[in-house]
Amino acid sequence: MAERIGETDFAEKVTKAAGIVLLDFYSDSCIPCKMLSPVLGEIEEEYAGTVSVYKVNVNYEEKLAEAYQVMSSPTLILFRNGEVLDRKSGIQKKTELTEWLDKYLNS
Repeated sequence: MAERIGETDFAEKVTKAAGIVLLDFYSDSCIPCKMLSPVLGEIEEEYAGTVSVYKVNVNYEEKLAEAYQVMSSPTLILFRNGEVLDRKSGIQKKTELTEWLDKYLNS
């Protein structure tokens, strides 16, 4: 399961990190977020060593959600070397996520 991070470790884990980071902005009360969670777990396992996966709870980390203009949950933001590459909102199928990640890993 993806590690939950907040403001205190965000820079270390995301903006100063080398490589690709997939960040899930979620809420505990969000049904699509709960549906996406096991898919992200599989992604984390399959892309171990290639993509770091973290979760940010928008209910507790309002400043981060605001800074990245997260208006709905779940919102996935993909970073490379600390820079935002792309984002997706809403529930995603595993095949959609793997195609999305592979596009950036192979570019």
